[in-house]
Amino acid sequence: MKTTIKKIYILFVIGISLLSSACDDYLDRKPLYGPSDESYFTNMDELTLVVNGLYSAITYHPTDAMPLNLTLDEASDIGWDRNTSALQSVGRGDHDSNNAYILEIWKNSFKVIGKCNFILDNVNKLDGKVDANLLKRYIAETRFIRAYTYGILADYFGGVPLMTKGLSLAEAQLPRTGKKEIIDFVLAELKTAAADLPTSYGKDDLGRATKGAALTFRARAALNDNRWDEASASAKEVMDLKVYSLHPNYGELFMYAGEKSPEIIFAFQYLRLQNTKTHSTTRNFLSRNGQGTSNKIPSQALVDSYTCTDGLEIDKSPLYDPKKPFANRDPRLGFTVALPGSEFFGFQFETHKDSTQCWDYTYSSATAKRIKNEDAVNAYASFSGYCWRKYVDFKDKDFTQQSELNITQARYAEVLLIYAEAKIEANQIDASVYDAINQVRQRPSVNMPAIATGKSQTQLREILRKERLYELANEGFRLVDLRRWGLAERFMNANFLGRIPKGLLSNAPKIDADGFVDYSQVTNKSQMRVIEIRNFNKDRVSLWPIPNIELETNKELTQNPGY
Repeated sequence: MKTTIKKIYILFVIGISLLSSACDDYLDRKPLYGPSDESYFTNMDELTLVVNGLYSAITYHPTDAMPLNLTLDEASDIGWDRNTSALQSVGRGDHDSNNAYILEIWKNSFKVIGKCNFILDNVNKLDGKVDANLLKRYIAETRFIRAYTYGILADYFGGVPLMTKGLSLAEAQLPRTGKKEIIDFVLAELKTAAADLPTSYGKDDLGRATKGAALTFRARAALNDNRWDEASASAKEVMDLKVYSLHPNYGELFMYAGEKSPEIIFAFQYLRLQNTKTHSTTRNFLSRNGQGTSNKIPSQALVDSYTCTDGLEIDKSPLYDPKKPFANRDPRLGFTVALPGSEFFGFQFETHKDSTQCWDYTYSSATAKRIKNEDAVNAYASFSGYCWRKYVDFKDKDFTQQSELNITQARYAEVLLIYAEAKIEANQIDASVYDAINQVRQRPSVNMPAIATGKSQTQLREILRKERLYELANEGFRLVDLRRWGLAERFMNANFLGRIPKGLLSNAPKIDADGFVDYSQVTNKSQMRVIEIRNFNKDRVSLWPIPNIELETNKELTQNPGY
């Protein structure tokens, strides 16, 4: 796959450079350097360059050289950022309107929107001069990227300024448009884009927006705004395309081997060639033995949330053994989290503090040797005793800070879960709802028990919400999910806990219908590592603040409550 996208990424680099010049000087009608709206576009090559550049623009890294979606769960109940950083502050709940992580997301989002508007303002100059079908597709791709970006802004900030064209300096003072109107715009734009986008591309255009991608993000935006009928309808359109299917090997989905999977609907493309575009996810997620920093880690509560293979929570299942807590568990736990006792990146992964040595399998099991166990003795080993396994591939052994592993932004399993949740919330429960959930649960490498029919709306709601956690953990959905379900205040105010450094939980914690993990009745709870004390109020947990610099420069903006 990497060889097929070399051409497109070389174009991305050139295009983003040209487009940046164009947009940065957009308010200057006659810039002294670079293209202007008066001279762009004169031919299809120029349009191709700048549209290609949009894909690079949305692949920004708000912190630690990682794509946005792989950082978001570190600001939720299931993940944590060890770095003393703006991201850690967001997860802890003491962030303010000067938070650098939040500002980076806001700033990059509006840069992307500005680039899209520049294209759409000037593309009409090519009418009648170039291939009409290709021109239509490029316009649809641009509208897709603009709507995708506004969807992110609405999820985290609520109402934001809605800009559908380039603005002069006199027009730059814009008030916030209400969230409802933003979502109306997103849904309309994605519907229009979907009509003009192909269902697939040839090998030279992999990574571009498709009809399925537009409909998937439309379904996601509708779901996050509680528009159940539109969410289920858009998800059903994706299902009816018959283009996508679940990948049989769940773990492989997040490795190089899964990049061409028919489950992947839209993914950020990376390429190491001449350092075109890479990321440092491997370094941030990886164990200390694997030469990682273990600074983005999962919680003990996430580990305990996964059910046993009989489909029951660990406090209810006869299969759960506190002395062997990772046995007989939903296989997605081990595919998502590096668990003590497992092999991880060529090493025996063990975080029990007395395990001062471990096995090194990096050459072969036949020549394995005992080495100092940095995952037990290093002061900066995983504070929770666990690491993220998703998006850590041994093929990046020599490139932990320059991974070219594509990062999925939408996949078919999410579509099925969107469809099921929207139908459940609309109380339109039928066989298709059970089928959607069970497809996800019963892919060959997971093979969890099917959900039996006859459940009430409340029961199915609880099942679906837990299923989203098991399936989508560490993919960037958790915080918005908790907000949509009205559970964010409860889950985000729970302290972030890690494993007992020199032992295991004596008994299972209590897990309620919402999936909340309660350790109050665990007899050795006091030995658990309290990694972070969190404190959110109902306003701060609902939305992020509008960056202060934006309030200072645009007096028409108002702040979100609580900041």
